[in-house]
Amino acid sequence: MDRSIPPGRVAGTLTPPCSKSYAQRALAASLLCDGVSTLHNLGFCDDTRSALRCIRALGARVRPTGDASLAVEGGLHPVGRRLPVGESGLATRLFTPIASLCTEPVRIEGEGTLLHRPMGMMVPPLRQLGVRVKERGGHLPFEVCGPMHGGEVTVDGSVSSQFVTGLLLALPRAAGDTTLHVRDAVSTPYLDMTLDTAAHFGVEIFQRDYEEFYIPGAQRYCATELHIEGDWSAAAMLLVAGATAGEVTVTNVPMLSKQGDTAVCTALVRAGAAVINDARSVTAVRRPLRAFEFDATHCPDLFPALAALAAAAEGVSILHGTSRLRHKESDRAEAIREEYGRLGIEVDLPDEDVMTIRGGVIRGGRVHSHGDHRMAMSLAVAALRAEGVVTIEDAECVAKSYPEFFEDLESIRIR
Repeated sequence: MDRSIPPGRVAGTLTPPCSKSYAQRALAASLLCDGVSTLHNLGFCDDTRSALRCIRALGARVRPTGDASLAVEGGLHPVGRRLPVGESGLATRLFTPIASLCTEPVRIEGEGTLLHRPMGMMVPPLRQLGVRVKERGGHLPFEVCGPMHGGEVTVDGSVSSQFVTGLLLALPRAAGDTTLHVRDAVSTPYLDMTLDTAAHFGVEIFQRDYEEFYIPGAQRYCATELHIEGDWSAAAMLLVAGATAGEVTVTNVPMLSKQGDTAVCTALVRAGAAVINDARSVTAVRRPLRAFEFDATHCPDLFPALAALAAAAEGVSILHGTSRLRHKESDRAEAIREEYGRLGIEVDLPDEDVMTIRGGVIRGGRVHSHGDHRMAMSLAVAALRAEGVVTIEDAECVAKSYPEFFEDLESIRIR
């Protein structure tokens, strides 16, 4: 599906979908409970639906209690031997360790670009923890068969924190205690979200500098009631729209959130935008924008939003952390360079961890999302400042995280 975005100004208030990262963690923890947990403010994007399929496949019973609320009766008893993770990297790395608690073989099956994303980092630690793993060259599908026991194990955290998250949520249910050593942990705010979720469900995990985690075994997850906060990754796109093309207020995004993408507010201020916040909302207002420098190593999902911000700023902005972008839904560094180049914005990758973006006149034109939801949203936001219409190919990929994105953006357009 193509989507054409004309230039224009925006003003209004929007509520982004819930944090899919928190939602998937909460669904996993609910599966591991003995009782019934109630989750509120759920949004049903593709990734959250993948997590729902996973917990049902692993034995949870789920019923709606409202438009955005679910009751989840836990119980880790696989109803088959397939775990369909869809195209969700987090679901894969989160539910593979949980499936490894089971004594029956479970086959982890993915779709689309996920089949090309690296998963081999999971295999040696799982085997050290007693799991039988059948795999092909470090990519899906995998087959795992537990039960996973405790012990001492080292994990490479340099590519993604998601597998560490899966282990942290699964290992409290293992029979023995575990000491988990993590080398070169990245995206540490996501690990904070994992620890926060576990604590909400009554589970204790101890950590030192994100390098060592001690996880007591034989713990019980306690059923709870939880409200899922808004997604700061989605909010970042909306706030950049406000900073570059008018004024946007985003609600249900607490500033004290553990989500790392709250850092977009720092980038906005460095670029010269006005940022106003209270306990549950943030407003970004357009001002003359200047080039800025920002390290997104621990919040790589911000890169597409930051690209739209830098394209509208005067001068050359410098973004650090591009090595984190190679194994996302697309090679996001190359995708940003290629697609913004089509719009007349010069993007360079002078080394493997740096991106420079020379802001200036954004041309209209035809661009491609690369099947990447965040690229589609980024290009749509950039289009607000373009000289002509920007047409985005394969725009329906926004359903992965924010199905209503285009409708929301159109609803605040000034006519």
